[in-house]
Order: sequence, then C-alpha cells, then structure tokens
Amino acid sequence: MERLNHSSRRDAFGSKINRTSSPLLMVGVPWLTIMLASLAPMLPVIALAPVLPPFAYIMLLAWRLLRVNVLPLWAGLPLGLFDDLLSGQPIGSAILLFSITIIAIDLMEIRFPWRSFWQDWLTGSLFISAYLIISALVSGADLSLVQLRLIVPQLLIAIVLFPLASRLVSVLDRLRLLRVRRLA
Repeated sequence: MERLNHSSRRDAFGSKINRTSSPLLMVGVPWLTIMLASLAPMLPVIALAPVLPPFAYIMLLAWRLLRVNVLPLWAGLPLGLFDDLLSGQPIGSAILLFSITIIAIDLMEIRFPWRSFWQDWLTGSLFISAYLIISALVSGADLSLVQLRLIVPQLLIAIVLFPLASRLVSVLDRLRLLRVRRLA
C-alpha cells in the first residue's frame, strides 16, 4: 500500500489538525522570561565591581527587537517595577528606562522595519550602554570618572551576551508559537 504524504497536515510548528497556538504561551513566555531574568541579582556572585549585566533589560531588548508587537507599549511599567524591586536600583529607574526603550524601539521600527543581525546588535549595544550609564548615574552613588570606568567590564559582558540572548529569544519564540491540542 502506498503511503500518503501528510505534509499538508504539518508545518514548522507541529500538526495543524486539532491544534492551535496557546494564548497562555503566546502572552506568557515573553513576560515570564523577562521576569526570570530579573532574578539574576539574586545569584550568589561575589565581585569587587559590578560584573553581572542587566539580564532583564537584555531580554526585554531582545524580545522587542525580534518581535516588536509581542509586548504592549505599557509593558515597561510592570516589568520595570518588578526589576526595580529585585535589582536594588531606586524605584522608578527601570520603569523609566524600560518604558523609554520600548517606545524608542517602536519608533525605530516605524523608520527601519527591516534590519539585519548586525544592526540589531549595534542597536542593542547602544541601548545597553545608555542603560548602564544612566543606571549608574541614577543609583545615588557619588560617581567619579574612575568609578564610571568600573562598569566597563559589565558593559562588555552585556554586549557580548546580547546575541546569545537574541538566539535564546528566537528559540523561546518557537516555543511561544508551538501548537497544542485544542480542547472542546
């Protein structure tokens, strides 16, 4: 007996018959990954200078550059508040910076809808640099030029980790779009 080709029943996201994308996965995965990245300051890392990059901001940036419409414009407020509560920064700093980033990327998307990997990396690097410098200035510490140089390792680690975060977000985006069995 000849085997039938069932390619019309399948695509990259799984079976099409009795399957649909889960609204919980579609909405929850970006929010959950950014919130889990906010827990990074809880890691037991002992260092003389700040070396942990702002993982939540990097994930927010990666999600926003990969999928512009996955987070609403107001998402900077709750995600920034959650990050402020866990990072030790003054309340409102991440709220402001997350919100400005989301709005700026939205405006950039209108002007430049098609970008390459290198443009996204450059954009991410510029946003991360601005975030770290503004966060250091808002932190309330007496900063001199010597102390501002202490964030250079953190900045370099964050810039190098951004493409890895973008790759992780692309894998998580496939999980977000995975089709699951529809009940009822």
